[in-house]
Amino acid sequence: MRKFIIFAALGAAVSIAASHGVRAADAVPKFDIARICKAETAETVGIGETLESCMKAEEQARTQVAGQWSKFTAKDKAACIGESSIDSTPSYVELQTCLEMATDVHATTGSRK
Repeated sequence: MRKFIIFAALGAAVSIAASHGVRAADAVPKFDIARICKAETAETVGIGETLESCMKAEEQARTQVAGQWSKFTAKDKAACIGESSIDSTPSYVELQTCLEMATDVHATTGSRK
């Protein structure tokens, strides 16, 4: 009986987490662009990226993603939000790239699941 309760609770938790992820993907995520770019430019000192160029690229990517958001599947949105946030510095540029790649895969395979 105890095992059944544990498995039932675990199943419910997984179900809630999965539905939360899909709901979270219903809206364009809100990333802290200034924090992202400060961290990014601190890592790329000497490579040429400035705080200003990073902020501009992130803003442009956010605008483009927001304009196309309804075209992406909930599954792709959730996966790409997770992918672009993996290193604790979520990026609209990375989110945009991930969503474009997912779109290309669907176009190539003919699937949209």
